[in-house]
Amino acid sequence: MRCPFCAHDDSQVKDSRPTEDNTSIRRRRQCSRCGARFTTFERVQLREVLVVKSGDRRESFDRGKLEQSVALACRKRGVSQERIDQLVSGIQRQLETSGESEVPSSRIGELVMDGLRQIDSVAYIRFASVYRDFSEARDFEEFASNVRDVGDVAKG
Repeated sequence: MRCPFCAHDDSQVKDSRPTEDNTSIRRRRQCSRCGARFTTFERVQLREVLVVKSGDRRESFDRGKLEQSVALACRKRGVSQERIDQLVSGIQRQLETSGESEVPSSRIGELVMDGLRQIDSVAYIRFASVYRDFSEARDFEEFASNVRDVGDVAKG
């Protein structure tokens, strides 16, 4: 494993343990050149999934990009990193077990929105504002009123 500090290609595993949700292995490593310690995660990948973007561009599914966009939507909302990891792992598992080798980016966006709706309404609206490309305050108002209506139905 390459050291993120000095880019040396050799490191030693000092500690390994499963994550709390048992979907990955957390490894503490130490670089044999500079001595820096860093953490890596090892996850099962069931199949290679290509994401079909606008204009028919294709790129490999990148868990890190998905996790970053979900974390950004949840920023300062009190959503734990563990909950974000669970959501991202669930989406990744759905994609890998769907039997599809190519998945439209819109499908991933909808899965994220479904997950965020259940976790935090503000994070849901934040993600939707980027995903659905809100351009005016009125777009936020209309979307937020629909979220509020859904919440009222669920409570009643």
